[in-house]
Amino acid sequence: MKELSVFKTGKENDAFAKYFVGQSYLNMLSLEQVVIGNVTFEPGCRNNWHIHHAKSGGGQILLVTAGRGYYQEWGKEACELKPGDVVNIPQGVKHWHGAAKDEWFQHLAIEVPVEEGKTEWCEAVSDGDYNKLK
Repeated sequence: MKELSVFKTGKENDAFAKYFVGQSYLNMLSLEQVVIGNVTFEPGCRNNWHIHHAKSGGGQILLVTAGRGYYQEWGKEACELKPGDVVNIPQGVKHWHGAAKDEWFQHLAIEVPVEEGKTEWCEAVSDGDYNKLK
């Protein structure tokens, strides 16, 4: 596979496959101080709705590095994402992110330092809702 950005795509994201529709890839860039993962989504791939919970701190920052994708918070319209976009996701907000139907998508996922954090994985984004996106 041709690399999409300066960050290597990584291996198939098998550990989290049950929380994704389609194939994603993960390359952990940092496991010290601040956790940073390079996540790559094949066309049509998206993660399930999920919530980052925390006693304090927490949440996630997405830095889009390649391709075209989407981010959506529960009850709001989906936002199209392209390289250079930054998404700040507060803890406690139900959301999903992933690729457009016809394009690869890649972002750095930065875990905001957290006390007693956990991710709650919810239902998949329905094909009907996803297919309404341009």
